[in-house]
Amino acid sequence: MIGRPSPRRRSAPPILVTALAALLMVVLGATIAPALPASATASLPPTVSDPAALVHPLDGTGTGPVSPGTVGEFPGADTPFGMIQWSPDTTPNAVQSGGGYDDADSQINGFSLTHLSGTGCPSYQDVPMLPTVGPIDTPPLSTHATFSHAGEQATPGRYHVTVQSPAPIGVTLAVTKRSGIASFSFPAHAQANILFKVGDSINPVSAASATLVGHDEIEGQVTSGQFCQTGTAYTLHFVALFDHPFSSAGTFDATGTNPGATTCSAPTCGAYASFATSPGIRTVLMKVGISFVSTADAAQNLNEEDPRWSVQHVAAAAHTEWNALLGRVAIGGGTSAEQHTFYTALYHSLLFPNVVSDVNGDYPGNDGRVHTDHGREEYANFSEWDTYRSEIQLESLLAPHDVGDMVQSLVDDAEQGGWLPKWAIVGGDESQMNGDSADPIIADAYAMGVRNFDVQAALNYMVKGATQAETNHGLEIERQYLSQYLSQHYVNAASLDLTSIDYSIGGSATLEYAIDDFAISRLADAVHDTTLAATMRGRAANWEYLLNPATGYVQARGPDGSFPPGQAFEAAQLEPGGQTGFEEGNAVQYTWSIPQDLAGLAALMGGDQAAVAKLTTYFTQLNATRNAPYDWSGNEPSEWAPWEFDYFGAPAQTQGIVRAIVDTEYADAPADEPGNDDLGALSSWYVWAALGLFPVTPGTADLALASPLFPNVSILLPDGHRLVLHAPGAAASRPYIHGVTATGVTQPQAATTACATTSSSPPAANGWDQPWLPASVLQSGGALDFTLSSTPDGSWGAAPDAAPPSYGAGQLPAVGFSLPSGGVSVAPGQSTPVQLGVASANIGTTTVSWQAVSAPGGPQISPSSGTLTLRPQGTASNSSCGAPKPASQPLTITAGADGTYPVRFNLRTALGLSLPPVVLDVAVQP
Repeated sequence: MIGRPSPRRRSAPPILVTALAALLMVVLGATIAPALPASATASLPPTVSDPAALVHPLDGTGTGPVSPGTVGEFPGADTPFGMIQWSPDTTPNAVQSGGGYDDADSQINGFSLTHLSGTGCPSYQDVPMLPTVGPIDTPPLSTHATFSHAGEQATPGRYHVTVQSPAPIGVTLAVTKRSGIASFSFPAHAQANILFKVGDSINPVSAASATLVGHDEIEGQVTSGQFCQTGTAYTLHFVALFDHPFSSAGTFDATGTNPGATTCSAPTCGAYASFATSPGIRTVLMKVGISFVSTADAAQNLNEEDPRWSVQHVAAAAHTEWNALLGRVAIGGGTSAEQHTFYTALYHSLLFPNVVSDVNGDYPGNDGRVHTDHGREEYANFSEWDTYRSEIQLESLLAPHDVGDMVQSLVDDAEQGGWLPKWAIVGGDESQMNGDSADPIIADAYAMGVRNFDVQAALNYMVKGATQAETNHGLEIERQYLSQYLSQHYVNAASLDLTSIDYSIGGSATLEYAIDDFAISRLADAVHDTTLAATMRGRAANWEYLLNPATGYVQARGPDGSFPPGQAFEAAQLEPGGQTGFEEGNAVQYTWSIPQDLAGLAALMGGDQAAVAKLTTYFTQLNATRNAPYDWSGNEPSEWAPWEFDYFGAPAQTQGIVRAIVDTEYADAPADEPGNDDLGALSSWYVWAALGLFPVTPGTADLALASPLFPNVSILLPDGHRLVLHAPGAAASRPYIHGVTATGVTQPQAATTACATTSSSPPAANGWDQPWLPASVLQSGGALDFTLSSTPDGSWGAAPDAAPPSYGAGQLPAVGFSLPSGGVSVAPGQSTPVQLGVASANIGTTTVSWQAVSAPGGPQISPSSGTLTLRPQGTASNSSCGAPKPASQPLTITAGADGTYPVRFNLRTALGLSLPPVVLDVAVQP
């Protein structure tokens, strides 16, 4: 999810390059090399042995030129999916980054215990702790320390920095899953202090307290929330232990300090501990445990996870844990920067969701009660709309057991709160973004092989959200405007997001619900509920109600069913969140959000060639923001588009565009991605892209193919098999596939199409000539050997029967349109010509009857009814081959009295199937 457009930084112009020029930027100055044969695999470089050492956690802490360009990562210490993320909070620029850190800042407010990355709005950053030297400043809450990047070191599980506060202090942090240990190196002979700004979370604090226990312990809790201005609250508890007794201590709040006091309770409350350092005591160690249940649980988490006093031991254990997970994807070759970028992106893909249950199994439920995890681990912080396209699939592949617990956590949320959450945070649902994205997350996990969750219970709650409108909305509304969607197959364009930022969402919500319904159909198929599966497959075709053949793009319908007049993208329809009807995007960008039926999309556009032409135009600008009808690679709805050439018979263009985005929009740098990372969403896209694989269709595990960036890739699959990708000579300038051979991979049966032709040069033995891999490869493993080049091969994978599967079962056979589209003006008593037409969504013959309906006193239509027939174009060798051309009929509209009148054309096939209506708003005015 991207937050409100940031007013802090101006956007630079987008990258104005054609798709070809984008690739030329990569190879500029290089000699075009011939394709390398797969036999060169004998000289493949060895794979990386210590991937954690290649991670740069400080990457992603900067801001790029395209708004909102704040990537929003945090550089601090953490473990995979860990509860604690101990990281510095900088000021003043980091407020909106989500991660609490901005590369442009030079001051640190404190080292807080909880963080999210790249959310686009402030979150967590609870209990900032800040070391200082000398007398306690008043007020302590406003005390900052200065730092420079030259004094920073960050690796997975460990963070170090030297701060000036006011004298130099070395700070080293390391963490386990629920606890951390810090080393503070103070100058000799100075009063050393550690401030606990308990009431200084980044979002509003409703309660905070701190207690000094004895002479070496501080405990407390803070209640905060309001993530993205929504109301769910949580309470974080902490216990901090020191290896030296305090020399003095006290509390503070907004009114001042209270030396010697042992407790405080106020939203601005905090505590401090001071130590008299000497040449023999210059380093103070502090351990901290956290819990979202109680201070007793926080102490137990600390005692069980870190009974020792060794920063080095904790850091080394975290490094080992990261290597075990990162090492499941082993790469060899590539440049140093490419390796750093890859493993940093993989690292950022594996931080969220987070464990929220304690070592004893306690966790805060959605019902405000404490529950037990029954031997599993409970998770929260699901940025669902952002992560369902690429991240959950990657996590399912690499950490399937953890993902099973994650999915069960969503089911637990539904059991406690009544509905699947839309943005699950600790103890509640922030209900951000449109769509019902828990559905594809659950179906994606199952498709990728995850089974350790209650599948039937998950499906039951998915169906509940898709069929039952909530009568008492409150904060959580699983499917907004569900009654509209069910009755008219779409949500009205200007409908506002009721629980998030005031974006209008009608068009994008309709597309999301169609994807969600498809996800339900996939899980229903898996449990053999054929009736439910068929019903939801039919609903998954609701995207066709938004496809306007008159423009060739998706558009959002108004309450009367009409499309807005003009082109699909009109600058006059822009609002702060995007184009009217599309949350964080516009009509052209969302047109490519039909991952369940790309063949149907191409058909309604006029065929594969028309789809390729539109998609090629779309990529003439990269990362062009929400306000232009081009690629916006910095936001999640654009993740699918580069891979869709594979579905339209032009896989070489997928190979080129994916590589252009990889090479120009990602880097080993503070601004390492094209937009907000949204808890790993963009990072996970990069990982897949660098591997040359992508899970396009939610609810399936089929993988579209591009080409690997690295010559040697080995992916350890959950069952112990490996998927090996060998691409000798692979490099940024060699994205194009000239041949693939496969070992141990079963070639899927070619799709049966009326227009399939026999290849003039069939692939050699073991040759792989399809631009996708079937789901079975993720169970059986195998090896692919690529022959790559810097020049495209337009024939490889381009046969009509080679495209990846599309799932159009239950689709409408045709969609109507009018020319002009949406509306027409005519003077009273005058007439104007219009065209009524239908476009085919398949290659069969379809007859459509139509009837015009106008309100009393409205314009007259002549003729007022008729039929239109779509027939395959045919070829010399196959009379049934070729998508039908649109069929249309001229009409005359004669105006009556002044006013605006919707004219509705009801369409029905010869078999009695109602098609989406065509509505033309007739404005009668002098």
